[in-house]
Amino acid sequence: MPFNRELPRPLTSETALPGRAGPITTAMRHAVNGRALKGPYPSGAATAIFGLGCFWGAERRFFALGDGIWITAVGYCGGLTPNPTYEEVCSERTGHAETVLVAFDPSILPFADLLRCFWEGHDPTQGLRQGNDIGPQYRSAIYCRDTEQERLALVSCESYARALQVRGFPAITTEIAIAGPFYFAEAYHQQYLAKNPHGYCGLGGTGIVCPPGDHW
Repeated sequence: MPFNRELPRPLTSETALPGRAGPITTAMRHAVNGRALKGPYPSGAATAIFGLGCFWGAERRFFALGDGIWITAVGYCGGLTPNPTYEEVCSERTGHAETVLVAFDPSILPFADLLRCFWEGHDPTQGLRQGNDIGPQYRSAIYCRDTEQERLALVSCESYARALQVRGFPAITTEIAIAGPFYFAEAYHQQYLAKNPHGYCGLGGTGIVCPPGDHW
């Protein structure tokens, strides 16, 4: 699915920033519920990764779903540079998107509900930006853990695209793919808006409701 803005240069493993062999320092525990950020997560928990603009507001949106959410964490996914820093991602030379890792209990909160939260939480038609936040790190993306998540993401995309089309919106530019490595962001980014309630959040949805899963 093409984006509205091309990367400033084609990135390859040779031209991307080299990164580092080990992970950067992040928080040990979730700032709100105190659970271990990197797990282990409970038996039966599932995970998925979403990019919908600046990850501060995106994380708050998923954590606000409440029951069924075990943990949320922000980080970098979808690029080439191993273990990047925030500054490196913002340089547009890693290929990563700002993303949210969601660990959830699918028996309480189905993946379809996460997808509806994703589609309604931002404008998925903007390519390499989200509102005033411009750059490939702000692109819309769903990085799936398995082929069933990927199937549901694709059919939900088709359904939401139809809902947007009748309201005059352009084509959806969301990247949907099986997830590669997720790199946890620096500690100060984790649960940023819980620690800074009046901090910046540039997310804004289209105002168009995503049809429920049984309509996909």
